[in-house]
Amino acid sequence: MTETQQSTDTPDAEALSHVKDRNAGIVVCDACPVLCRIRPGRTGACDRYGNVEGRLARLDPLVIAARAGKDGMIPFLGAEWDGSLLSGATAFVTGIGAGTTYPDYKPAPFIVSSEIDGVEMVTVVTEGIFSYCGLKVKIDTDRFLGPECAPVRVDGEQVGHVTTAEYGSQMLSLGGVRHLTGGTKKEGQVTCETLLALANKQAVEVTIDDGARVVLQAGAAPIIDGVREERMRVGCGSAAIGMFARQWFGHVDEVIVVDDHITGVLTEHQAGRFLDMRPAGIRVRGRRSTPGRYFQVANPGRGWGGTDIEDPLEIIERIDPRIAWPGLRLLMVSTTGEHAAFYVLDEALMPRPAPMPEPVARVVERIGENCEPALVSILFMAGAGGSLRAGVTENPIRLTRSVRQGLTRVTSGGAPVYLWPGGGITYMADVLAMPENSFGSVPTPALVAPIEFTLPLAQYRAMGGHVDRIRPLSALRTESRASMIAWRDANPWPLDPLSR
Repeated sequence: MTETQQSTDTPDAEALSHVKDRNAGIVVCDACPVLCRIRPGRTGACDRYGNVEGRLARLDPLVIAARAGKDGMIPFLGAEWDGSLLSGATAFVTGIGAGTTYPDYKPAPFIVSSEIDGVEMVTVVTEGIFSYCGLKVKIDTDRFLGPECAPVRVDGEQVGHVTTAEYGSQMLSLGGVRHLTGGTKKEGQVTCETLLALANKQAVEVTIDDGARVVLQAGAAPIIDGVREERMRVGCGSAAIGMFARQWFGHVDEVIVVDDHITGVLTEHQAGRFLDMRPAGIRVRGRRSTPGRYFQVANPGRGWGGTDIEDPLEIIERIDPRIAWPGLRLLMVSTTGEHAAFYVLDEALMPRPAPMPEPVARVVERIGENCEPALVSILFMAGAGGSLRAGVTENPIRLTRSVRQGLTRVTSGGAPVYLWPGGGITYMADVLAMPENSFGSVPTPALVAPIEFTLPLAQYRAMGGHVDRIRPLSALRTESRASMIAWRDANPWPLDPLSR
C-alpha cells in the first residue's frame, strides 16, 4: 500500500471517537483500551459511557463546584439553573464526569477560560485513567496490625502490604500497578474494587497475614478485630512522662508508661531528675536507650501501649531492695490512658494493687483527654503521564515543567494535591477533601480520577496548549450534563491567580 493510500484509508480522529457498526447500531467506546462494543441504550463495562441514540456519550454529570459570591450567596445550586452568573470567582469546573483524554491524540474534554481579577485563566479538565496508582492508609492506633511488609488481603487476594509505622499510627500501602495488572486477573479485579470503594469513602474489611482484621473507611474510626478504636496515643511513653511529670509529682513515687516503641520510667527520665525525684529502683525489661527510655519491653500486640502485655507487672525485671522502699507508690499507665493501674509496694517490696488517688486518676484522665480521636486517613496517589499530559499540550514535557515551576496548579476534583519532587507529575490527594463519588474505574483494571490543571492563559498559550479547544466558562450553560455542588470551603480556590 502506498503512503497516499494509507492516509486515505485511515479514519480521522473524529471518526475513531465514534466508530459504529451501522447494521447493528453498535458504538465502539474508545475511552479506554478495553474498546467495549455497546449496543443501543446500553452502557460499557465501566458504566461510565453508553450508546445514546447511536452516539458514544459520557453518562455521569459533569460536576461544577460553586462557592458563595460577594453577597454570600451560592448562585446556582438549584436544578433550574439556566447558566447565568457563571464566573471564575464562584464556579470551578472539576474533572468529575468530564471524560478522558484516552487515546493520546485527544485534547482534554473541557478546556475552560475565565477571568479573575483581570487575569485570564484556563482550566484543563479530564478524568485520568490510572494503572499506576494506589492508596496510602494511615490508621490511628498503637495496636499491632501485622508485621511490616505483611500482605494485606481482600477476599484472599493480596491488595497491598503493611508499611513503616508512623507516630501513633499504623500505615498500609494499597494498590499499585503490580497488584492491578501484574498478578492474576482476580487479584487485579479485587484490587481495583478495593481501591475504588476506599477512595469513594466506603468501608472495606481487610485482613493482614499474621495480624489483624481491620475495617477501613476514610474519616471513620478503624475497627480492629471487631473492636472500634477510640483514641490515638498522646505520644510515646517518654513523651508522656515529659508532658505529665509535674502533675504526677508529689502524688506518686514512680510512673511507668508502657509503650511498644519507647517505654518511659519517670524517676530515671530527665523530667524526673529535673524535679529531683528520689530513684525508685524499679528496673523494666528491654533495651535501655537513654535514661528513663526503654526499647523492646515486650512484643507488639493489642494490649497495653501496643504491646502484647495484659498484666503490666510483667515488664518489671527487678526491684532493687537497696533503693526501693515499702509504701512506694507506683503508677503504670498506657500511652492512651485506656489502661492504668496503681500499686503500693509491701514489706517484701512486692507491688500490691491499691485504690488510685484522685489526683493521679485525674492525670490519667488527662492523658485520654489529650488523645485525638482515632481515624482512618486515605490519600490517593497517582502518576499523571502519557495521554493525560498530551490532552493538555502538544508538548507534554512543557506541562511537567510548568507544574514544577509553580506556573500550573494541579487539583483533583477541586481538592489541593501534594506534588512529589523528582521527575513526572506524581501527586497525592486526601479523598476526604474531594467531592462524593469522585472516582470510577475501567476493567483494564485501573482507577479513573479527576484531575485539573489551572494556569494563566498566556502561560497556556506559551506551552503549546490546545488553545483552539478553549471555551469560555459561560458556554457551559448549554452543557446538559452540568451538575452543581457546593464548594468545600476548607480547600483553597484553584482559580485565584497563581504566583511563582
